[in-house]
Amino acid sequence: MTEDEILSEFRASEALLEGHFLLSSGRHSGHYLQCARVLMNPDRAGRLAFALAQKIPRDIRSQIDVVVSPAMGGIIIGQEMGRALGKDAMFLERPGGAFHLRRGFRLEKGAKVLMTEDVVTTGLSSREAIAAVGREGGEVIAEVALVDRSNGESDLGVPFYPLIDINFPTYADDKVPAELTAIEVTKPGSREA
Repeated sequence: MTEDEILSEFRASEALLEGHFLLSSGRHSGHYLQCARVLMNPDRAGRLAFALAQKIPRDIRSQIDVVVSPAMGGIIIGQEMGRALGKDAMFLERPGGAFHLRRGFRLEKGAKVLMTEDVVTTGLSSREAIAAVGREGGEVIAEVALVDRSNGESDLGVPFYPLIDINFPTYADDKVPAELTAIEVTKPGSREA
């Protein structure tokens, strides 16, 4: 898929929102990509996952044993990546604050894992999820995401292959522009404060 085709999928599903958003990373933005909307259509989700799978170099793709994603945002794209790659897909949860596997999910010792996210902004959730996979006995060999919002600055400690880079500005609490502070803040992400 070309960048224009990918953006067309986001626009068609009304997944690009404007306003004042407090992102899961703790940063503020005037734009939010609601990946759940772009993924709510199974055909569209499958197309995006197939395109994302094509971004992974063949040598890495051939090593993948299982796909793991962090809840909540990564669950749908993680499942679709599993389908695209012909691999099982499971997800991490953090009901007590730290990611871990639940629901009977488990990794074989040394399992080669593809971490799958919807959006990466600072990479914090990804790094936490990658560390959790290590605690669970697996090894993350690469990460994919639908969207990289980090401006290429996120160091995840593993090779990272986003489907698209979208670089809307984000702001720390003390640097939010006046035009955003004038708008009521919405917290659309999945991370608890």
